Amino acid sequence: MTPTLVRNHRDADLFAPADAGTRARDWAEIQERMLAPLYEAVYDRLEVGPATRMLSLGCGSGLAMLVAAARGAHVTGVDSDRERLALARARLLPDEGAEGAPAHRARLHDDGLPAGAGADGAPYDLITVFEPIGCAAGDSEGLVPALESALPLAARGATVVLTGWGPPERCATAPVLRVAARLAESTRPPRPGGWRPTLRDDLEDVAARAGLKPDGSGRVSCPFGYADPDSAVRGLLSTGLFDAAVRATDRSQVEKEVAEALHPYRRADGTVWMPNVFRYLVCTT
Repeated sequence: MTPTLVRNHRDADLFAPADAGTRARDWAEIQERMLAPLYEAVYDRLEVGPATRMLSLGCGSGLAMLVAAARGAHVTGVDSDRERLALARARLLPDEGAEGAPAHRARLHDDGLPAGAGADGAPYDLITVFEPIGCAAGDSEGLVPALESALPLAARGATVVLTGWGPPERCATAPVLRVAARLAESTRPPRPGGWRPTLRDDLEDVAARAGLKPDGSGRVSCPFGYADPDSAVRGLLSTGLFDAAVRATDRSQVEKEVAEALHPYRRADGTVWMPNVFRYLVCTT
């Protein structure tokens, strides 16, 4: 789940337009909710509410923004994936353009950063990056420049939240992600983007390079639970973490091997359950 604000577009040719839409829906309907405990934990800690002006980098299909907006926050999202962003609009701006629709309830952008946090151009006091880094080689590539571009829009002393995967031994999904690395490395020379073990200071490294000051961190349990193996495969492939494997082999082989890797996590009722831990780092500008 690399930051969609800086998603590598070399993967775009893997998916026809119709398939891109299916992939975005799989993300929104299956996978995105797995990180809801992370969103809630961060918002509880930061007391997100009506006084919050939040900029979400790589906002995807908008669930994290929806949760913040339900708390009264003013939310703005940026994402380069137009299919996901269209789903975010349907969630956050269902009456957009309709007579009497509320103005400035949320703002969404796919063509660069906005000029300010709202109609009055007030600065943001919270910037979030909720797509976790730390399990794929190069998955923080472009994140530092994206943060550097966003920081001028923030108030002095604003809060920035970065998120990442927890230690592999605390993430049941890690062995499944190793399938992606093995398939991606089946070609020579290996293509970039395969799984790698999470490093303890991944988030701190990004913060240091972006000129941010760490101000606390936390860990949150985010189990991945699926109704059946097919849903699990679709959800996992919607993250983008298997794109390098698809490039190296083909989608059907990746689907087959991911399904096989899920066997240890299948329960008697046919559901799939994988406990995971994610980490967040709170920083100040």
